[in-house]
Amino acid sequence: MAWIAKHRYARISERKVRLVADMIRGLDCDQAVQVLKFTHQRAASMVQKVLQSAMANANEKEASMNELFVAEARVDAGPVIKRWHPKDRGRAHPIHKKTSHIIISVDERG
Repeated sequence: MAWIAKHRYARISERKVRLVADMIRGLDCDQAVQVLKFTHQRAASMVQKVLQSAMANANEKEASMNELFVAEARVDAGPVIKRWHPKDRGRAHPIHKKTSHIIISVDERG
């Protein structure tokens, strides 16, 4: 049985988070936490919090913590916050602030 944790509407582009999520997919949870701890990217702390939440969900349901691995690490695009930046001579340029949904699922090996 898989245990899932989500961070919805994270204020970071999904493209940046996917780079970090690809690094931990399929790893043991303890090893994935160590990889994220020493990754110098802003998305690593967000993914680490979601992973630890999924591990805590598994611990609540009395799963074997030594056999947990990252079964799924998925990042979906969230809604885009649209803003305008004023420019000279009455013009305006669009600013698209992207969001993402981080979904991590852990499961037991075996």
